[in-house]
Amino acid sequence: MQNEEPLIIQNNLLNQQEEIEELNLDYQNYQVVPAEYFAHLFEPSITFNFNKIYLNTACIKKLPSIEYVQLLVNPEERKLAVRPCNEEEKDSFKWCTAKRKPKHISCRVFFGKVMELMDWNCNYRYKLLGKLIKSNDEYLFIFDLKTPEIYVRTIEDGEKPKVSRRPIFPDEWQHQFGLPVTEHRKQMQVNIFKGYTVFGITNKKENTEHKDEQQEH
Repeated sequence: MQNEEPLIIQNNLLNQQEEIEELNLDYQNYQVVPAEYFAHLFEPSITFNFNKIYLNTACIKKLPSIEYVQLLVNPEERKLAVRPCNEEEKDSFKWCTAKRKPKHISCRVFFGKVMELMDWNCNYRYKLLGKLIKSNDEYLFIFDLKTPEIYVRTIEDGEKPKVSRRPIFPDEWQHQFGLPVTEHRKQMQVNIFKGYTVFGITNKKENTEHKDEQQEH
């Protein structure tokens, strides 16, 4: 499909009798600008916040018949996969409410392990954009832990904690627009049976349900 898209665009332009200059573009020095730099209200995301995680409404809408998922982590590549599964599968958990709303899931141990793996501050909120891909005849969401949006939480004496509404990004992003094209093309190449560890998360009755879209931004 990727090879067909330029042809479709070219044919449309030719139908409009546009004159197109043909160049052999070398992508070697180009960088792909991350989606995190743009508005993404309707993009799949996962959020880590106060010993809880939740996947947003966009994730749930993309897989409308799925109720249970597994979490898989590749510590070496720093990637997290959300794999749809059946309720009876080991380490499965429910990712949404009965009304198909995001479920805030307590996961103190898993939360702590991710904070330690990524050297993140457990008092901050981290949001990751993801993509729905197909791998080994399965659909799953892939999140790159190396590209978080970071919302700093500050605590002042006598006041409630405040979370910044403006995200900050990893330090290495400061001197570049994005990943080189060749590296970017490799980002979503995934084999879920290589290097991934499955994490189980226990659903508890005290998990609270929040209005997802209001709290994500």
